[in-house]
Amino acid sequence: MATLFVSDLHLTPERPGAAASFRRFLSEKTPGADGLYILGDLFEAWVGDDDLTLPFHAEIAAALKRVAQDGVPVYLLPGNRDFLAGPDLASAAGLTLLEDPTRIDLHGTPTLLAHGDAWCTDDAQYQAFRAQMREPAWRADILKKPLAERHALAAALRERSENAKAGKRPEIMDVNPDAVAEAFRRHALSRIIHGHTHRPAHHLLDVDGRSCERWVLPDWYDAAGGYVACDASGCRAEVWR
Repeated sequence: MATLFVSDLHLTPERPGAAASFRRFLSEKTPGADGLYILGDLFEAWVGDDDLTLPFHAEIAAALKRVAQDGVPVYLLPGNRDFLAGPDLASAAGLTLLEDPTRIDLHGTPTLLAHGDAWCTDDAQYQAFRAQMREPAWRADILKKPLAERHALAAALRERSENAKAGKRPEIMDVNPDAVAEAFRRHALSRIIHGHTHRPAHHLLDVDGRSCERWVLPDWYDAAGGYVACDASGCRAEVWR
C-alpha cells in the first residue's frame, strides 16, 4: 500500500469547497494507506490549540481522527501557518506532530520531509520572521493573548505577507538550490518531499555525483488539490478534484 503526502491545504471556512474536497479525500483515498503525512499549512492560520473551539477546526480534526481510528497513522509537520500546533490539536486529530525536517524510511528509501520554507534563503525578510516565530519566548507571548486578538494578528500578518510578495521576484520566494543541495548532503539521502512554494514538481538533480529527487507538493486552493503517493516502486504525483 502507498504512503500519502499533502501540504498547503490552507483550510478555512471562507473556502468551503477546498475543505469539502479534503474531507472527501480522507474518506476515499486514505483507507488502506500506510500513512498520511501533512507537511504543513493544514489551516489558513492556527493561532493556538484553543482554536479547536471553532466548529470548522473541530470538524477537520474529527475527520482526521477518524482516519487514525481506522488504522492509518496521521502525521503533521507544522508549516509557517500552523507552527503553533500543539498537543491538544494532536490529540483531537489523532495525529503525531513531527519536527521540521524529519527523516523517515519510506518503503526502504531514506526520505527527508520538510515544509520547505527553511530553504527559501534568498528571502531574507521572511527568514528573519521565521526565526522570530520559532523563539520560545515569542511563542509564549503570542499564546498569552486572547484568541480574538491572535486571529486579528494572524490576519494582519497574512495581509503583510501578501503585500510583501507583490514586491518580490518569484524566484526569491522559491527554495535556494544550494540550500537544497546542502540538505541532501547533511542528511545523506537522495529523496526530499516538501511543500510551501505552491509550485508542484518532480525535480531530478545531481548532488556530488549522486542522483537525487525532490518532490514539491501542490496547494489545495479552489477545491482542487493533489498529493504524492509513494510505495516500494517509487513516488508519483496525483491530482485530486
